[in-house]
Amino acid sequence: MALLDQSFFTWQQATGEKVAIQIVWVYEHEVDFDGLSRFHRNLGHGLLGRRIERSPLPFARHRWVADQAPPNIDIAECPRPRSELSDWADERSQLPTDPEWGPGWHLGVQPLEDGATAISLVVSHCLVDGLGLAVVILDAIMGKARNLGLPPPHSRTPVRAVVHDVRETAQDTPHIIEAFVAGSKLAGRRWRDRNRPGRTDAVRSLARPALPLPGGDADEVIVVPGITIYTDVDEWDARAKALGGTSNTLLAGLAAKLAERMGRRRATDGAVTLQLPISERGEDDTRANAMSIARVSIDPSTVTNDLRVARDAIKRALATKAQTPDEVRKLLWLMPFRSRRSMERAAEAALADPDCPVYCSYLGDLTSLLCRIDGTDAEYITARATWHHATRQWLERTGGVMRLQSGRINGRITVTVVAYQPGGENTKPALRELAGQALADFGLTGDID
Repeated sequence: MALLDQSFFTWQQATGEKVAIQIVWVYEHEVDFDGLSRFHRNLGHGLLGRRIERSPLPFARHRWVADQAPPNIDIAECPRPRSELSDWADERSQLPTDPEWGPGWHLGVQPLEDGATAISLVVSHCLVDGLGLAVVILDAIMGKARNLGLPPPHSRTPVRAVVHDVRETAQDTPHIIEAFVAGSKLAGRRWRDRNRPGRTDAVRSLARPALPLPGGDADEVIVVPGITIYTDVDEWDARAKALGGTSNTLLAGLAAKLAERMGRRRATDGAVTLQLPISERGEDDTRANAMSIARVSIDPSTVTNDLRVARDAIKRALATKAQTPDEVRKLLWLMPFRSRRSMERAAEAALADPDCPVYCSYLGDLTSLLCRIDGTDAEYITARATWHHATRQWLERTGGVMRLQSGRINGRITVTVVAYQPGGENTKPALRELAGQALADFGLTGDID
């Protein structure tokens, strides 16, 4: 496995944070189930046709093996009212995926009482990221099989596995030593920063206070509210141009304004911190997560009148990310050597991020082929991140979550918003209202489901 992929898997195992990607198609006309069955079979002949097999050594790299038992299509027998479509999508999002033991993904079909049909695909984020999943879906639609050449599970004897993994780890030794030196330097710099005069008190003052939870509420499972915004692409582009920005910048501005309305501003200066994913996926790339993250600060009070400052800030952040050596990426070589307790401490540090960052992903122009999973065009398609069995305690300790994902398809801008804010009214109607207000702040209109 690539280092980032193993690190992401190890992180989720240590923290219990199970992240998945869900795509929902809605067909207003009859679905061709023969075509859908072909699509389903083809999904198992690529990046989804694998799972993770751990090394017998605690410090060695895991490997990919073939998934020889893909799940069947789950077709509901009884139609449901159209008004329950969103609830059904939530229910599908909570069905577990397991990248190690399987199934790592599942496909479900729900007939609706008005004659429409909804189809949901849920995939573990440990198998593939958002752009990678789009490639997987296109390959499955076009019948393009990718032979990854993976061995079957448990194809090595215990002795052969140990010998092989010891040899591989020995070959990685120069990188591991380099990572250890880089980690020591980075830790020294952080220690000096924390102990500068006046620095400790300032940092502590920014930490989010732990919110008291009623006795039985800490382990309550919460389905993080999610909505979808549909806006005309010409209206969106015209508004972005009028504000001196681009389609990407307008999404960042919308994210900042919605974050402001949800109380996700920094305590120091009132800015909103955005996390912008940068795809590193190349042709025939088999990594699960081929991306890096840039951080940028946006002032939400100005974006509705002028996007030029936000546009320049995003350009600088992306350029800096591209030109600056990623010291943290080097440290991934040490990940297999970290204990579970060490991972838990690292998670605690990440949870204490006072910036309350907002994940904002713009996928750009998406081909309409993504709608044709049965060979015909679905009328609606939406994608979002989702968490399996997130507890109220976890959501409160993280300071909540907020993720926006957007793409252009079939003449519309589609923006999915998944958000939970401690102390807020965390319901879909409340999130729809806030999203509508944020759209109105930019003079935009749209349908919000």
